[in-house]
Amino acid sequence: MSKRLALAGLIWAAVSVVAFVAVSDVIVAAGLVIFGFVLLVVLAMASDWEQHPDFEEREMHRAQRRAARWHRGAGARARDRERWEAHQARKAARTRTPGDDDRA
Repeated sequence: MSKRLALAGLIWAAVSVVAFVAVSDVIVAAGLVIFGFVLLVVLAMASDWEQHPDFEEREMHRAQRRAARWHRGAGARARDRERWEAHQARKAARTRTPGDDDRA
């Protein structure tokens, strides 16, 4: 946790206490506290805004995952290709009968 975020949390807590003491209406004070909490959450979420990977890094990681998945499936693709070629050979043999003599 960063020092700025901790300081912002302490300021929010102090302002919350002051809001409940100084404002006579509890609903308005609670609204101010909630608004301050939302701002604190936004500050916390934005504190590491620049620490994410850029587009090129994400795409490189995705490409590596796709390549690994492609290599893992190489055996299945080879088996599918063999079955397809065997199917095509059976299909070609079925359409050609021994009595055919290519005369039209």
